[in-house]
Amino acid sequence: MLGKKILSRQSGIIVYGITPPKKDTSPERIEALSKKQVERIGALNVDGLVLYDLQDEKDRNPNDRPFPFLETLDPMYYSNKYLGDLKIPKIIYRCVGKYTAAQFPEMIAPTNGQNDFSVFVGASSREQKVFLRLSEAYEIYQNMTHRPTLGGVLIPERHMIKSDEHLRIISKMEKGCKYFISQAVYNLEASKNFLSDYYYYCKSENIEMVPIIFTLTPCGSKKTLEFLKWLGISIPRWLENDLKNSKDILSESLSLCKSIFGSLLNFCIQKKIPIGCNIESVSIRKVEIEASITLAKDIKNMMGQL
Repeated sequence: MLGKKILSRQSGIIVYGITPPKKDTSPERIEALSKKQVERIGALNVDGLVLYDLQDEKDRNPNDRPFPFLETLDPMYYSNKYLGDLKIPKIIYRCVGKYTAAQFPEMIAPTNGQNDFSVFVGASSREQKVFLRLSEAYEIYQNMTHRPTLGGVLIPERHMIKSDEHLRIISKMEKGCKYFISQAVYNLEASKNFLSDYYYYCKSENIEMVPIIFTLTPCGSKKTLEFLKWLGISIPRWLENDLKNSKDILSESLSLCKSIFGSLLNFCIQKKIPIGCNIESVSIRKVEIEASITLAKDIKNMMGQL
């Protein structure tokens, strides 16, 4: 159903995002983790699973990373070997700069009928050394015979600075992107400004809008909050103050996430912008992972009005 919802530009897409285990994790631990994920995510009955492909972003942000960067298992390998029992579509992220032009087609080719979706991620900064540029990745994709349904990354924070994120989105649509998944959203104003410009530009140019899938990430500690900021996620001062001074930061963040998405959902319904949601946890703490599962269930209920 995920492919049908994307290609028919439907609202209501709900996916859940995870990062594969670290490369140095023992096989026994990976097996245990994957079984738990299959159990948790399978019970959610979501449209798909997002598997992230991480890259070190020290070139983008020279400040100390709150959580150390550790290389993870390849997302497609992890999906094929450990998540086969999770019978939902998988969206495989690809940080294209990590791969050569010769490697890339194999890294994005659908396998086992489950990995028919991909999202290309460009360099984290202009200073980052890459083997493959995002523009080159799109060229390779367009020349492939059997290729995944392609998505792109949306960064509302970038729209705050340059006011051109909607034009970036349109350009990526012309290169084959059928949907977009945002960076975690904590700044409602930035996201609504993007949506407004996206809507009115598409209306003026007679362009059919594609689904915009907003990411929600619970925050259960001050360290997680610092990590979200390090990742470049815009957190308004008032909201940061509320979180830091809350007696229960996790509960407060869940309420904020639902409030933010409720506002985005209403905005998109009024303008008939196809909207979806991706729920994740950037923390490996059990309490924050469980909170993300709760949030996914709550968002499903909110989507019931569509």
